[in-house]
Amino acid sequence: MKKQTAGQEQLGDFAPQFAKLNDDVLFGEVWSKENELSAHDRSMITIASIISAGNLEQLDAHLRIGKKNGITKEETVAEITHLSFYAGWPKAWSAFNRAKEIWTD
Repeated sequence: MKKQTAGQEQLGDFAPQFAKLNDDVLFGEVWSKENELSAHDRSMITIASIISAGNLEQLDAHLRIGKKNGITKEETVAEITHLSFYAGWPKAWSAFNRAKEIWTD
């Protein structure tokens, strides 16, 4: 897995400790440990969590990461459809609008 540098690039000057935790711990240690969960499964879980919490600002990036980690369009559609009944219809609708853009790239 490629070293994550988004934290440093986007927040390094403003919030250096947070940036370091993002890049080195979250992505460097947690995401890179694939013994128990594959990158594909981690992406599915992360996308579900983001949609459920309504934190859609991060969704585009994680949909792209998920696509790179092998999540298919069909899996994405099934995941969002399933979540619509648990997380809420408006959240699913918003997620579909974002996913549609990612899958037409």
